[in-house]
Amino acid sequence: MRILLVEDDLELCRFMGFWFEEKGYLADICQNSQDAFYYLNRQVYNVVILDRMLPGMDGIQILQLMRKQGITTPVIMVTALGTLEDRVDGLDAGADDYLVKPFAPEELFARIRALERRPVKMELNRQLEFGDLVLDLSNRVLSKNGKMVELSKKEMDLLEFLIRNKGQILTREILLNRVWGLDSAVEEGNLDNYIYFLRRRFKQVGSSVNIRTVRSVGYSLKE
Repeated sequence: MRILLVEDDLELCRFMGFWFEEKGYLADICQNSQDAFYYLNRQVYNVVILDRMLPGMDGIQILQLMRKQGITTPVIMVTALGTLEDRVDGLDAGADDYLVKPFAPEELFARIRALERRPVKMELNRQLEFGDLVLDLSNRVLSKNGKMVELSKKEMDLLEFLIRNKGQILTREILLNRVWGLDSAVEEGNLDNYIYFLRRRFKQVGSSVNIRTVRSVGYSLKE
């Protein structure tokens, strides 16, 4: 299991890093939003442990931006703010669980295990729009003004991730990790092939949307 810990209390980071190591978990640790998104855009995590009170962008704002970008990784928010209103705010922002400081390591690990047991949510009749394109996630259909083309599962997964992160420069590493999976043995050439397939699909429906190649880095979806 790989965990991202976002916590500005350095002493608590040290203790939690020790706890994760004892359990055999791999953990990346950072103290602010900028570093958090650096890790999130380069790695796939099983769980994010997110402090609410952080310098600059706070935990609620980080969580809202994560969900807006389509990052669905389970999040346990940890904070000293433990009123009912605080917990409701955290859960409404997209947290999967809320843990009040101070807490025992055993409770944190129990909550992580509980998140692992949760079934994947099925979303029906979902659509994403970008530029002149509409992506029907339920039926794997890409369309523009009534002109439609069916996508393969991997084409749809890749395009969905590109749309949810539109305008951003996405590295090859993050695209491979997020679309094919952290443990996949897929080669970078496969990514290039699927980018080519998507560009061809755009032409089939007459779209002006473009996947821009960023040399030596990755790709970016543009109108």
